[in-house]
Amino acid sequence: MDAHTRKVYVPMTETGFYILFCLQKPNHGYGIVQMTERLTDGEIRLAPGTMYGSLSKMEKDGLIRFVSEEDKRKIYEMTELGNEVLQLELKRIQRLYRTSQEVF
Repeated sequence: MDAHTRKVYVPMTETGFYILFCLQKPNHGYGIVQMTERLTDGEIRLAPGTMYGSLSKMEKDGLIRFVSEEDKRKIYEMTELGNEVLQLELKRIQRLYRTSQEVF
């Protein structure tokens, strides 16, 4: 992972996190929005502008790639780099949780 990717994506925004988390299997933008709402019991709703802007940036940066188009919906999948970034973020979140449990 290069310095640019680390600087931009570590730590991740919630939007970036949920996009990568939802792309552990190929999915389209609206599917990511729905899955995020389901995973967070509706607490996080990805707005279309934010969602598609993030997808575009993540694709340009090599974290995800366009796979195909189904019913006018672009299907994306996470790349190896995207998985590396997601795993770093998951470790960071786990460390934060462990620390909070040790203190209280």
